[in-house]
Amino acid sequence: QVQVVESGGGSVQAGGSLKLSCTPSIPLFCAMAWYRQAPGKERELVSRISNRGDIANADSVKGRFTISQDKANNTLYLQMNNLKTEDTGTYYCAACISASGLYEYWGQGTQVTVSL
Repeated sequence: QVQVVESGGGSVQAGGSLKLSCTPSIPLFCAMAWYRQAPGKERELVSRISNRGDIANADSVKGRFTISQDKANNTLYLQMNNLKTEDTGTYYCAACISASGLYEYWGQGTQVTVSL
């Protein structure tokens, strides 16, 4: 069973930065993504990267968040700059899109809290 572990969450003031990391238990040569879920809201896609390196970001984070991948160290990152209070939520790493079109592997999430 593949496990995915996120780290790097925390509490920060608005305008600050955080960098999230995601490490699968084995090397995965597939698409990966970051999702987030705010209290009382549905989980939403934040940023994704294909196995070829193609990137797509949610409009709400364009220009502020950067997804990247260090394949040598089997780690996915999400650099988050100029954080806003609305970025608060639990951030999840997802990996490998199955035949159903859904990501197959998910982490447990890491909490990001942005305050004024």
